[in-house]
Amino acid sequence: MTWTAVESSALQAAGYAEGQSLLYLLFRSGEVYRYFDVPPWQYQEFLSADSKGRYFGRNIRGRFRYERLRRRGNESLYSE
Repeated sequence: MTWTAVESSALQAAGYAEGQSLLYLLFRSGEVYRYFDVPPWQYQEFLSADSKGRYFGRNIRGRFRYERLRRRGNESLYSE
């Protein structure tokens, strides 16, 4: 999986594991979340959205099972 930088005040990057339908979101706060059973078309819609934060709030948050993985510390999961 590769991280893709996103333009958003809330989100820093997104990644998608297509074979497992897993969406990974890295928030600017350093929090990393994994969302389960996200279809590939929804990930593409998210990347194409004018407002990633708005799309997330309306179409992902509360609609998919998720888990918080960890807060990014000194080591970087994603570097710009």
